[in-house]
Amino acid sequence: MSDLLDQATLFFEACETGKGWQACQTYCHPDATFSSQTAVLAEVNTLQAYTEWMKELFMPIPDGRYDLKFFAEDEKRSCVAAYAVFHGTSSGPGGPVDPTGKTVEADYVYVMQFEGNLIRHMTKIWNDGISLQQLGWM
Repeated sequence: MSDLLDQATLFFEACETGKGWQACQTYCHPDATFSSQTAVLAEVNTLQAYTEWMKELFMPIPDGRYDLKFFAEDEKRSCVAAYAVFHGTSSGPGGPVDPTGKTVEADYVYVMQFEGNLIRHMTKIWNDGISLQQLGWM
């Protein structure tokens, strides 16, 4: 496995299990940026803020987990892409509404752009509206 794939794997696992920036920062430039064409993440523009958002997501969805479907590197462009499905139930406090007991099954993709062996920028491709509907949050 290449260094970029190793770094991306460790970052992905830390981020997707709600470890937050404290665990994720090792794999990222301190000022790494983030983007996503989603309403729920419209104000999130740093990778630090996104990893903290993911950490907070485990409050209303304490059983959150991912099913990794694809993970690959584009060496020429210093990028790694990951496709996964996030699963969980709205059963804890902290969501936009009281727990609904409804579940989510959300497809998403991360595209991690590296500078050296650290993530410089990450894009999340995800349909947040469908996820929010599935959870009963809108």
